[in-house]
Amino acid sequence: MRLVVPRLMNLFESNEHHDTSRIKVDHKVKDQIPDGLFLACPYCGAQMYKKQLGPYRVCANCNYGFRLQARERLELLTDEFEEFDADVTMEDPDFPGYADKLSRAKKQTGMGESVLTGKAKIEGQEADLGIMDSYFMMGSLGSKTGEKITRLFEHATANRLPVILFTASGGARMQEGINSLMQMAKISGAIATHQEAGLLYLVVLTDPTTGGVTASFAMDGDITLAEPHALIGFAGARVIESTIHEKLPKDFQRAETLLEHGFVDKVVPRQNLTTLLGKILAMHKVGED
Repeated sequence: MRLVVPRLMNLFESNEHHDTSRIKVDHKVKDQIPDGLFLACPYCGAQMYKKQLGPYRVCANCNYGFRLQARERLELLTDEFEEFDADVTMEDPDFPGYADKLSRAKKQTGMGESVLTGKAKIEGQEADLGIMDSYFMMGSLGSKTGEKITRLFEHATANRLPVILFTASGGARMQEGINSLMQMAKISGAIATHQEAGLLYLVVLTDPTTGGVTASFAMDGDITLAEPHALIGFAGARVIESTIHEKLPKDFQRAETLLEHGFVDKVVPRQNLTTLLGKILAMHKVGED
């Protein structure tokens, strides 16, 4: 008796017996499948169903926090929030294409600038709060961004309140040239006055915090926290490698490396941040005069 199994197996090993051109795609079904159902973690590459991220948008495999818009983060953090300076925005910028980019950023984020500022309650504790938004021109530091953050610290100093600032930025906004760079010193001066008054400044570094923001107020805090695997640095890795002609380590400029070298006090998973911030604020509460 002859065995026919090998011949059957050959049918599956070769494509010459299969005419796939006749297979029709059911476009009605295809159109009903939403885009973005599955995501890849930018840090570890793990594939996951979008709903697996949960409300905190955290990778289940490595705990990397996907980037959030400022108002999304606000919802996760605060009991109450009173916004400051919502009307502070750049008008009629003198740079080709800049006005269009600003318009798109405003429409996408619902904000007038790349930082959201105001007075907040977190776990029942009062603080002035700033949240930079990487979806607004990559959280770039423009003159109006600097003005809003400076006013935040001035308000906190006058009212003897701590400041919590979430940083997320690609650095200074090149369309504004020197005016953007001047904001680093301007904000740092307001921070120094706030700290001289004996008040707490707490920074939370999120992905990414780079460029002039890292070189100034992101590293001026009394307490510096960071989210897991957040990219934190000044110059980009490729620029550094081309300068020193050496290959950089895989986790170069990541939050855990900065913690190891003393630039960060603690790396905190996003889902634990609100509770920890509440405890820190309670410990540093300024007594009434």
